Amino acid sequence: MSKARIVFCDFDGTITVNDNIVAIMKHFDPPGWEPIVEKILDKSISIRQGVGAMFALLPTSRKEEIVDYAITNAVIRDGFREFVDYCQANDIQLLITSGGIDFFIYPLLKPFPIPTEHIYSNGSSFEGSTIQILWPNPCDEHCATDCGMCKTSIIRSYDSEHYEKIIIGDSITDFEGAKLVDTIFARSHLVDMCKQLDYPYYAFETFFDIIKQLEADPVV
Repeated sequence: MSKARIVFCDFDGTITVNDNIVAIMKHFDPPGWEPIVEKILDKSISIRQGVGAMFALLPTSRKEEIVDYAITNAVIRDGFREFVDYCQANDIQLLITSGGIDFFIYPLLKPFPIPTEHIYSNGSSFEGSTIQILWPNPCDEHCATDCGMCKTSIIRSYDSEHYEKIIIGDSITDFEGAKLVDTIFARSHLVDMCKQLDYPYYAFETFFDIIKQLEADPVV
């Protein structure tokens, strides 16, 4: 019996052309955000700690301005609409697994027929004086990375005996998940990481590249 295909697709820098969190930080430029990014990249703090700390630098009084900028600044990568349609037409389950934030992910994905329960991201609260990030998808007992939005926990929840697992991503947040899947579609930092550990991957620039490769590969 063939396995069902399931896709775990990143959002920032993957579905969108740019990393939306970095774009927000660069635009509003709160003092102290750049050293936090460096600490995330050199792994001296966790992704959850870093993202939470960066958004805590932004006042909730600027909520409307921040949300509007995040939505209007984002550019959807070529071929994504066609990829969503391709998944539907071919009974491929598409999950959005993102370390991004709900206040920009949900509005940007609204034009696409993706069920809300298939979108995994971090949450946010604007109740206090600064933005608080919420973590509804924490690490399970098998992950000690303190991801915030734990992609590996979601991937592990699907039985490998029944699912052919595919990841699409671009960065450090996708690397642990890439170790658990059958097929990796990578760009940017994720390509470098795959090369370092000699992981097989398919490079992509648009979602048309991914569609073409999936059509070429028979279902396991």
